[in-house]
Amino acid sequence: MELSGDELQVDYTYEEEVHIPSDSEEDDAQSEDLDATIKSLQKLSHLLDKEKITKVSEDQKGDTKKPEVIDDFFRNFLVRMGCTKTLNVFESGKLLDSKSGHLPDEYTRSLHLQEVLQDLQQQLQQANYLAQCRQEMLDKLRKERNIHRMHHRRIAQEKNKLIVDVKRLQKHFGQYEPIIRELKKKYEAEVRKKALVILERDKLKEQVSAFAQYANSDDGSLSYFSSKSDVTDKDSRQSKTGLKDTRESNLRERHSRLDPLSIKMSSPSACHQPALDPPLIQGFSLQKTFKGHAMPISNVVIHPKKPVVVTASDDATWKMWGLPDGDLIMTGDGHKEWVSGLDFHPRGMQLASSSGDCTVKVWSFEKARCVHTFTDHTQAAWSVAYHETGEVLASASLDHTARIWDLTSPKCRGTLRGHVDSVNCVKWKAGSSVLCTASSDKTVSLWDARTSLCIQTFYGHQMSCNHAIFNPQGSLVASVDAAGIVKLWDIRKISEFSTIDTGPSASNKCAFDRSGTILAIASSDNIIHCFQVNETVLPMVELSGHEDSVQAVVFDPSSKFMVSGSTDCTFRVWG
Repeated sequence: MELSGDELQVDYTYEEEVHIPSDSEEDDAQSEDLDATIKSLQKLSHLLDKEKITKVSEDQKGDTKKPEVIDDFFRNFLVRMGCTKTLNVFESGKLLDSKSGHLPDEYTRSLHLQEVLQDLQQQLQQANYLAQCRQEMLDKLRKERNIHRMHHRRIAQEKNKLIVDVKRLQKHFGQYEPIIRELKKKYEAEVRKKALVILERDKLKEQVSAFAQYANSDDGSLSYFSSKSDVTDKDSRQSKTGLKDTRESNLRERHSRLDPLSIKMSSPSACHQPALDPPLIQGFSLQKTFKGHAMPISNVVIHPKKPVVVTASDDATWKMWGLPDGDLIMTGDGHKEWVSGLDFHPRGMQLASSSGDCTVKVWSFEKARCVHTFTDHTQAAWSVAYHETGEVLASASLDHTARIWDLTSPKCRGTLRGHVDSVNCVKWKAGSSVLCTASSDKTVSLWDARTSLCIQTFYGHQMSCNHAIFNPQGSLVASVDAAGIVKLWDIRKISEFSTIDTGPSASNKCAFDRSGTILAIASSDNIIHCFQVNETVLPMVELSGHEDSVQAVVFDPSSKFMVSGSTDCTFRVWG
């Protein structure tokens, strides 16, 4: 290593202060003490350290200069002074190992700095990776925020539009309120007049009946206008009895005419149906499969007298098919949303349908068109059911109510309020004015349609009740829920009869055969589960063939075959 002029000057100063013998002197005196030389070098090292500190402080004040390695400094010094023997001792390491101790070198410091640099680089890489992950997460959150913001704006726009529509409808409805009040007053006046006319007519009938009795008396005299003293006690009693019977018969006739729900069981067969043989459900198999609609089938009904099937679909239409060939007979196109419920008139000349457009329609096959449309429901209508008289129709809706429609008026006869969630199904009990409703509030209720009051409510389901139905005898109610649980309720004892678990898939609808001993359940696991219901409930057979959830199942009136509809857009015939 070369030295600058300043360093040479410093070295000469050191040479003046410390006397180091030359090699020629050492050759003359071979016994020179090496310890004295080592002590001199130590003093020189101490002085060099002081001088180095002084130069570093001066360099910090002025220009900064990189210090020289101490080993190189000693080598250069000894070479310059011609101390080769001392240089050899120094190179062998004996000098520093014995007296001076360990001195740090630039190589060790470089290794240490390199390790620190590697650690810092690893930390930097980890920090860059974490920063990249945080950036990706931030971008994802920003995208989700933008999506939610757009969704919120869309909802706000729809809300504002609905508010404007509601205000417009309220204003439009306000224009009709005076007319409605006037029409209501006229209606009430006409009803009073009609009641007076009926009373006058009954009075005249009673007078005519009394006159006829007196005219046909034994004496043959027309003594109707004579005083009571001219009539014997016997004739008076007969006249009073005849008048009373006539009045009661007229009242019964008028009450039955005004209230179609008042049904008198005149024959024992109306109350007690003869025992029927159950179908051989074990022998049922898939007979035919028909592609019915372009969208899922939601309901299926069978004509009460003919081999005709009607299917309801999410494509806003219902279709009538002839069996066994599956020929398309008629299509009902009038609803604006999906068709959910169907039911035939007891005489088979009409069909009722419910839809997601909040309407209930009555279709006439003779006129080949819709004859009535009921719009009182405020939300989607799920189910419809005819009373056995054919003059009353019931419907269930998402607006938490069920309504009873008088088809002779036509108008809403009553509203069944009591459920706190959607009413999914409504069914009539045979031979009575009692109907059953199944609701998403996990309850099944019985109602008296004449008073629109709840008779009984059954609790026990843990999920939404999708469907409920009476058995033909009217003693049991079967209900199914979204967890696949089927419950049988004994309405005579007001208690639970049995529980069937077909889960975990939802049970959508159920149906009894004409004997009331076979219960078929349409399930979302693509299977129709069949059970025997007697004193106990026993599983019988599982019918599989649909490729998707089974939405509806129904027996034909003779229980010779069964029809099911599915979300795979097909309906299948089993027999």
